[in-house]
Amino acid sequence: MNLSILQFEQAGLIDTVMASLKRHQIPAETLIWEVTETTAMNNPDESVRVLTALTDAGVKASIDDFGTGYSSLLYLKRLPACELKIDRAFVDELSGEGNDATIVSAIVALAKTLDLKVVAEGVETETQQTFLTQIGCNTLQGYLLGRPVTADVATQLGREALAASA
Repeated sequence: MNLSILQFEQAGLIDTVMASLKRHQIPAETLIWEVTETTAMNNPDESVRVLTALTDAGVKASIDDFGTGYSSLLYLKRLPACELKIDRAFVDELSGEGNDATIVSAIVALAKTLDLKVVAEGVETETQQTFLTQIGCNTLQGYLLGRPVTADVATQLGREALAASA
């Protein structure tokens, strides 16, 4: 789930998240909050505190739009994230060579070194899919792999995935 900067900066965020999980009987470990790199770096020390509290409670954190903001590698090391999401701006013109390929390869290598999963956004061509898979991206998102769906369809797909994994 995406978390806006306004939501992220709310004083009662941790309590609200935990109460919502309890009220709706959702296991904390099934929730991944997506926080943009820019949001996380707006107040890095507070971001570390909030994300640590959430991850200590079992919720996972993902750093979204990685590479588009002004992240500090020191804070990236301290943020308790489970994954980095490579912004589609780097994937759009990805062909396996050139600056975008170099940057994406470096992000994947950095993430792997920090034991983070890597998600690439905006995958629309088989060339992008092949390159990203070969360099070790764990998850790909984009129109090549599936179009947006309604909440009802997403709920049904979730149920089917849970049933298949049981």
